[in-house]
Amino acid sequence: MVLRLHDTCTRTVREFASIEPGRVGMYVCGATVQGPPHVGHIRSGVAFDIVRRWLGARGYDVTYVRNVTDIDDKILHNAGHEDVPYWVVAMRNERAFTEAYDVLGCLRPTYEPRATGHIPEMVDLMQRLMDAGVGYAANGDVYFDVRAYADYGSLSGQKVDDMLAADDAEARSKRDPRDFAMWKGAKEGEPSWETPWGPGRPGWHIECSAMARKYLGSTFDIHGGGLDLVFPHHENEIAQSRCVGDGFANYWLHNAWVTTAGEKMSKSLGNSLLVSEVVQRVRPIELRYYLAGAHYRSMLEFSDAMVTDAGQGFQRIEGFLTRAAEVIGDAFDVDADDRHPDFDEAMDDDINTPQAIAVIHGVVREGNAAIARGDVETVRARAQSVVAMLDVLGLNPSDWRRGDAGGRLEGAVDALVAVALEQRQAARERKDFASADAIRDQLKAAGIEIEDTPDGPRWSLSDDGGSSDGG
Repeated sequence: MVLRLHDTCTRTVREFASIEPGRVGMYVCGATVQGPPHVGHIRSGVAFDIVRRWLGARGYDVTYVRNVTDIDDKILHNAGHEDVPYWVVAMRNERAFTEAYDVLGCLRPTYEPRATGHIPEMVDLMQRLMDAGVGYAANGDVYFDVRAYADYGSLSGQKVDDMLAADDAEARSKRDPRDFAMWKGAKEGEPSWETPWGPGRPGWHIECSAMARKYLGSTFDIHGGGLDLVFPHHENEIAQSRCVGDGFANYWLHNAWVTTAGEKMSKSLGNSLLVSEVVQRVRPIELRYYLAGAHYRSMLEFSDAMVTDAGQGFQRIEGFLTRAAEVIGDAFDVDADDRHPDFDEAMDDDINTPQAIAVIHGVVREGNAAIARGDVETVRARAQSVVAMLDVLGLNPSDWRRGDAGGRLEGAVDALVAVALEQRQAARERKDFASADAIRDQLKAAGIEIEDTPDGPRWSLSDDGGSSDGG
């Protein structure tokens, strides 16, 4: 099997070959931290987390870089509106993004550089671009001359003459209205850094060219980001880097938007779509399952009802694993060989997660049939296969229950419910059914449903409070 990825630059699905055998350098455009993340923002984080996990599963050592844009016009605007320094807004929202990535099970990046921590690298790159004759200074700003780069527009498939003017700075200082600002001259009350062309702050695009080069070298394997970044951001990154002789990225991957009522999700839709709010209404693992359930290049319509519907599918997977554990009676080891070959084929086909998840459900059905006929070894094999595949998608339920505050809380709840169930069983054995029913009713009032099975009681959270495996 050969991994194939859709490359935005060539508009084809290409066989993947890393620059260095066994190693992958991957740069993903992260957050511009002017506000807390909504579900649309975090889709990119989940999509490329799955790409990274699959590369790791294929045996690659992945260096994963995701930047933080902590200075830009919107951050300054919001800081001014709050009457606080820009870094107060930036740091608060960077923490919110980190929490959102964490709550949805995204692995931490190898490196997560901030724009403001890499001013010297940006200045060096701009000087090289000016020496190459494609950059110029005017009135304290530094611009890129788009007509000096013959391939400008190749990523987005546009011709320069058909492009609108770049709206990142006033056109009067530009040679061409389409030229974009790499550096913005200082304005009163704004933060600034010294450069050979005067004080100022970075433009949006220069930071990624400079930071990608620092952490991944002049040429690296994969650059990812949202579809809305193809132009102008990624187009401009390519222009800057190629004009100083860097190969930059060999593959360009872009995830599609999350929509609501057919429109791209945006902050104007209100706080109800913030990740911090959504995970109060739905289980985080089920939100990740929902986001993973659509191909990363497909638009994804969001609503709580759709996440709930998807969550029922994930609960069927969890239910099988719970029943399988009861049948097997002991822990089982999982490795890559346990994955179903059709799952690997789907993931190699441009990270086809919908098909991969369909394979998981097929294995779950086989496992449930094995439980019904008492075939313990087949149950074990199918459970191992399901867990191995869930690992790749970042959806292994056991990973979400250990090692963090949520896991410790669930462990404490599990222990407390176990005590209550022991008291309930003791009441039933002494035929005190009124007390047994009272314990069950109290648990139900707390959002905990009890299911009596031949192997003993099993608990879960009720639909309005989420769901969790338990003892």
